[in-house]
Order: sequence, then structure tokens, then C-alpha cells
Amino acid sequence: MKINRRRLLSLLGTSPALLAGSVVETEAKTKSVRSGTGSDVKFTAVSPKGTPPAVQLYSMAPRLDTLDGKTIYLVDTGFFGGGLLLQEMQGWFQQNMPMVKTIFRKKAGGWAADDPPLWAEIKAKGNAAIMAIGH
Repeated sequence: MKINRRRLLSLLGTSPALLAGSVVETEAKTKSVRSGTGSDVKFTAVSPKGTPPAVQLYSMAPRLDTLDGKTIYLVDTGFFGGGLLLQEMQGWFQQNMPMVKTIFRKKAGGWAADDPPLWAEIKAKGNAAIMAIGH
């Protein structure tokens, strides 16, 4: 007896693509029609979803009462158009809130790369940071 895998998965209500990550093993005894002998059939499927890591929660940073006299870092991560947006924001702050000091910085590396010297500078000299990460 030949097993149609697509039909079997549709009867189970599962897409074949969903079973491409987690290992699932099913053993079925079938009899060969020609020889009459038994054989073991083993199916292995994996799910592309995988198992996500546990989420670690962090509390929000404390909020500032006012921006007057504060220093805000505008950090460009290299996302297309992010630096231009931040420079426009810097101009807005200069025109509309001159008591706020803004410092524009381009982060080293890609958007996900760490930049410890920049983080240390922001922590030592800044009161807040706005990052242009994209989307």
C-alpha cells in the first residue's frame, strides 16, 4: 500500500511546509502487496517555525520631566534615509526648542551591531537618544 504524504498531511489538517522543523516520527506497519512481507515505514518532518527563545522583559527607561537644558543624541544606524530624517529633526529642535542640545552620531557597523564607545558616550553625556532603525 502506497501512502500519499500530501493526502495524509491534509487529513491531519497540516501543511507540509509547517512540518519541516520539529522532528516528528511515525512508524507504520505495512504489508507489501507483492511479497506479503511486513516492513517498517518511518516518516520524519521538521517545522521551520522552530522553538523561540524565552522572552526576557525589561522595564521602560525613566521619562524626562522636560527637554529644556537636556542633551538628545540622534543616532543613525545606517538605514536608508534614517540619517536625513534625524538631521531634519535636529533642525526642528534648533528652530522650535533651542534650549535642547542635539548631537547627531552615526553608529558603527550595521543596525544590529553593537557600538560600545557610542553607548558609553550617550550614557555619560546624554539625557536621551533617538535612533533611526527603519520601518
